[in-house]
Amino acid sequence: MDTKLTTINHATDVVGLTYVYPVISRRVGGLSVGINFNTNNACNWRCIYCQVPDLKLGAAPVLDPALLEAELRFFLNEVLQGGFYERFGVAPDNRVIKDIAIAGNGEPTSLKDFANAIDLIGKVATEMGVFPQSQFVLITNGSLVHQAKVQEGLKVLSIYGGEVWFKFDSATTAGRSLINNTAQSCKASLENLILSSQLCHTKVQTCLVDYKGQGVSNEERGAYLEVLTELKKRTTAIKEIMLYTLARPSLQPEAENLQAVSLEFLNSFAEDIKLLGFDVRVNK
Repeated sequence: MDTKLTTINHATDVVGLTYVYPVISRRVGGLSVGINFNTNNACNWRCIYCQVPDLKLGAAPVLDPALLEAELRFFLNEVLQGGFYERFGVAPDNRVIKDIAIAGNGEPTSLKDFANAIDLIGKVATEMGVFPQSQFVLITNGSLVHQAKVQEGLKVLSIYGGEVWFKFDSATTAGRSLINNTAQSCKASLENLILSSQLCHTKVQTCLVDYKGQGVSNEERGAYLEVLTELKKRTTAIKEIMLYTLARPSLQPEAENLQAVSLEFLNSFAEDIKLLGFDVRVNK
């Protein structure tokens, strides 16, 4: 039997393909078909909890659309008609395609031909009967939403009934510098978040981590709630916040100083967020 797939095995090369990889997702509760545009392990951020090996600063390389299409058709056929679940020891209750998720080893919206790639995936998945039963998800740090090519891609994603999971881990300058290694301001992220919600159904995803045993400070917590209060004033389009913490070891230099926050803390924070009028999903 091939490598057993579990919620802690998210390797993008597990089935030997370039762009397509399987994930048993703890957040969606089943098979997530991952799409990796960043085959060069390049990203414009460097989150300290990132599990990508040899992560480097940069953008996604030029895409081979013919290869992406061939791999996606091959893999979906293996799942739908072949023996994929048996070969990889997938538990019976996880033997359903929950979504096709564009995530991978870097920021996917940095792909030059982003909109056409979204359309290609949407057409193949629809033709093979995966959509609309399964979700179409883009997982992004949202830093490039102000770019025209990204906005065009979000419009295409919306046509296929897709949704954006927009990373928002910290609302302070210090926190964003530490956790995400980005100089992009909280204000700029908020503007991009609102823009994303105008183009496609958007949810906020927030990873909370304990760095050097300091936990999440009251300052961080308060600033985050203030941003959500502002968000609520400016749009009603964003309704759900997804809170989670570390589930797999980081492969970044800060790894030894990181640990998961407690489920008790996540639930407490979730209650504060719910008081602002948002739905909250918590994943430990």
